Amino acid sequence: MKYADLHVHTSESDGTLSPKQLVKESIARGLSAIAIVDHDTVGAVPEALASAQGADLEVIPGIELTAQYENQEIHILGYFVNYQDKTLLEKLRLARINRIERVHKIVNNLEKEGVKLNSQTVFDISGKGTVGRMHIARALVKEGWVVTPAEAFRKYIGDKSPAYVLGFRFSPVEAINLIKGAGGVAVLAHPYMLHNDELITEFAGYGLQGIEVYYPEHSQSMVNFYLDLAKKLDLLVTGGSDFHGSVKPEIKLGTIKIPIELVEKLRRVKK
Repeated sequence: MKYADLHVHTSESDGTLSPKQLVKESIARGLSAIAIVDHDTVGAVPEALASAQGADLEVIPGIELTAQYENQEIHILGYFVNYQDKTLLEKLRLARINRIERVHKIVNNLEKEGVKLNSQTVFDISGKGTVGRMHIARALVKEGWVVTPAEAFRKYIGDKSPAYVLGFRFSPVEAINLIKGAGGVAVLAHPYMLHNDELITEFAGYGLQGIEVYYPEHSQSMVNFYLDLAKKLDLLVTGGSDFHGSVKPEIKLGTIKIPIELVEKLRRVKK
């Protein structure tokens, strides 16, 4: 059997492995395909594709777009996107600016909580990659405010935590259309985080094409529920580990993997 992990991150966003290192690790773990879906960037794709040349591993160009629906953060995965699409790249440039502004806002909120953190410390950790909350969490660990990134999310920067800031650029329908406009397939990431499954039906009406059924935080009952819902709404089924490297050591690459046949179904929709 051939398997794929369709949810992996690199150092171009909030993962710790470079694209080249990720490809090497994927080959070592016997995966047949991976989808690099960094947050709001396709920067890792060229290096990953080059690194996988001649190897028995398919690198699927992808992205994880961050959207906002009312007061909720929504993540839309894009598979088989044209990572050179000019419209996509311009929108991502604007999203990058938005993310930088968000870091400053979160740092200001942290100060109100008595936690002094320099924004530059966060940007030094993120480097040239897309900056996000994981980098803030790592900065808080570095400065000794918390022991682990998980503690940082729990106490300060997680959803509904004191220093959290929403404020993303895309709506779900805009994210879906942006992915499809770049030739990709739009899939809802980790649906359990919605806490409102009725939204999936609404997003399907916007043109959503799939749902991430297999995910580390999904219980078997959740998997069964989302499989039934995908069938009811005629949505594709995907899955992946949400691998980030050493910042989430409990999640190993390929922890969640899906049969390659599901990748072929994605490919057929793209065509």
